[in-house]
Amino acid sequence: MEEFIGKIWHNWVTKAAAGHYPAAAVKLAEVEKTAGILFRAFGGDPGLKVAAATAEQHGARRRWLQRVAGSGEKVAHARRDAETLRLPPEIAAFPDKTLNRDLFLWLAALAASDVAPGKPWFIRNQLACQAALARFPGLAPRYARLVAAHLAERIDPTHLQPDEAAQEQAIRLALQQPAAVDGLPPLNSRKSRPPQPVLLWLVAADEAAPGKVADPGENLPPEGSGSAEAEEDAHKAEQVETPDNKAPMLAMFRAESLPTWAEYVRVNRAFDEDENPDARNVAKDLDKLSLTRDGQTAQSRVRFDLDLPSAAEDDTPIGPGIALPEWDYRKAQLLERHCHLQPMLACDAGHAALPEELAATARKLRGQFAALAPQRRWLKAQPDGPELDVDSCVRNHADRASGHTPESGGYLAQARCERDLACLLLADLSMSTDAWISDSHRIVDVIRDSLLLFSEALTATGDRFGIYGFSSLRRQNVRFHLLKDFAGRYDAAARARILAIKPGFYTRMGAALRQSANILHEQPASRRLLLIITDGKPNDLDLYDSRYGIEDTRMAVHEARRLGLTPFCVTIDREAGAYLPYLFGPAGFCVIRKPEELPRRLPLLYAQLTRQ
Repeated sequence: MEEFIGKIWHNWVTKAAAGHYPAAAVKLAEVEKTAGILFRAFGGDPGLKVAAATAEQHGARRRWLQRVAGSGEKVAHARRDAETLRLPPEIAAFPDKTLNRDLFLWLAALAASDVAPGKPWFIRNQLACQAALARFPGLAPRYARLVAAHLAERIDPTHLQPDEAAQEQAIRLALQQPAAVDGLPPLNSRKSRPPQPVLLWLVAADEAAPGKVADPGENLPPEGSGSAEAEEDAHKAEQVETPDNKAPMLAMFRAESLPTWAEYVRVNRAFDEDENPDARNVAKDLDKLSLTRDGQTAQSRVRFDLDLPSAAEDDTPIGPGIALPEWDYRKAQLLERHCHLQPMLACDAGHAALPEELAATARKLRGQFAALAPQRRWLKAQPDGPELDVDSCVRNHADRASGHTPESGGYLAQARCERDLACLLLADLSMSTDAWISDSHRIVDVIRDSLLLFSEALTATGDRFGIYGFSSLRRQNVRFHLLKDFAGRYDAAARARILAIKPGFYTRMGAALRQSANILHEQPASRRLLLIITDGKPNDLDLYDSRYGIEDTRMAVHEARRLGLTPFCVTIDREAGAYLPYLFGPAGFCVIRKPEELPRRLPLLYAQLTRQ
């Protein structure tokens, strides 16, 4: 009975405290795509992704009922940093669901109109509001409704201390008339509280010196090394010094309570590095995460399955390697000779026939693609040729009889209709392709079958093509596997090299794209297609796993287009819609929802892309 009464009391007092209306709540997942499209359409940075912010304690004064209910202590501030637009995971600030949805869209428009980076938070938001309303006048009615609803939910200035009331009045005026207030009045007492959160504004992201909290150097673990769920939240962070005391817990005990050497046993804790299932919940309860460097990096503890194989087991390097540039979007600069790409050839692959399970599909594709092969056709009214053109001869005779000079010849000649195109197929061979998609097939097996059927189909057309694979282990070791070059034939040796591919390492896509573009650019063809097969976004052990890798890949795609090539990406990543439009454009990619369909659909997709 006590628990039942307690639930009723808690629900009532929470509702009476106001500021939270669960029945009208709008979750970020409902408007994430709309907010992202609006942010980019309004001129926001297209490289930013939209993600959820984490609630933090604001320390502002609360209403009496909120203190009784224990609510209103935290708020999820909208913020923008170099890689992410963070929006609240849920907005339930108003009783009207439409207003809560409009607040999401207004925050996206405000983030896109940030015209004064580096200014104080109070001034910066006013200028952004002014710019958004000036550029997009249609937002004014929505903004006015949001301001009126938000001011009604804030504590009345008459209930605050004089210095707090002055700040509240300044915020209210700044909301109603953006850019009308030069600054916030100072707080005069230590007991004074900071102003209440302004839900219509972005909070300034914590700015740290480069490398202070997360050094973008080579020795950082990848951002994506955690679980997907962990990436949904963001926390404030502080840099702290590593404690000098290697055993800080010893300071809590007196010397006589310590075990003797005879009592001490070193235990092998085999599960220290296992993921803690409660880590996410614990992190949510923390307002600030403390980070430190202990001199060790995640790379020093990389699992053995990601280590480089021995020379006896590895593919054979071809030549000393190739130095390639890489785009650093932070400096807006192409870093010359920043990556080292090593061409490689499968060692002792031998010769192999087409697997029996693919034979029937290969015969069908060869029959379909044979229709695309160059055919001979007759050209009429030629000055010379092996046969007479009867129609042209009759027309010429009629012209002479009427006193006109014939304008065309009277022979038929044969001409060969060439398909003047070349295609380079680049396959992602990173460790992620080792994942199973069924009881019998992995992603790499599907890619292998796709390459074989693709080769069978293009052999029937006579088109020139090359096939390469790539993986990487940091920028100094981008592995570029030669499976079939343009000069070589697709034969038993090429099939054996394709069958010998194996997954490993990471996906530094920019360097592989640049080398592929250089190879394809040398082919004498009027149309040149650069086809990429991948199962995920660019990543590597260093900062390439962040926006850095996305921007470098995007720049490599632009470079390929400037060379006259047509890059096109085929992926089985269902989340690719969040980043591939930014990399390849809205019509530059295709998502295969069912990976097992890739071998059958890839040749047909090629036929569509190369249709005259």
